[in-house]
Amino acid sequence: MAKNEFNTSFLGTGWSFPPEFAKKAQQVRMSADERDIEESLQILLSTRLGERIMHPDYGCDLTDLIFEPLSVTVKTYISNLVETAILYHEPRILLHKIDLLADSENEGLVKIKVEYTVSSTNSRKNYVYPFYINEGTNLNK
Repeated sequence: MAKNEFNTSFLGTGWSFPPEFAKKAQQVRMSADERDIEESLQILLSTRLGERIMHPDYGCDLTDLIFEPLSVTVKTYISNLVETAILYHEPRILLHKIDLLADSENEGLVKIKVEYTVSSTNSRKNYVYPFYINEGTNLNK
């Protein structure tokens, strides 16, 4: 590492998501720093409550809303689900704002934009989670 490079490995290191294995090195690709936080958010928002046996309260039940019409009530509920999941399960960040970007609403896509600050480094970031509100079958290519 160069002298002027900032080492932020104290933010955490873990398996990459999705897991990747190097054939020759016989090891798992690891993820660290801000990338580890982004992958943690991806896992958190895509996990259903009760899906993890040892942590039944981990996750965010967005899949229960897949076929719901995107009303103001549903948008508010999605924001509350995401906020609660992040506050309880991602202590490395300070949550600022959650926006739902429904530009492609007719195509069944709602982007959940999470704006946050990494607590340890005080760097502002945002993460966009694509939430598909329609079933993925019978789609035209």
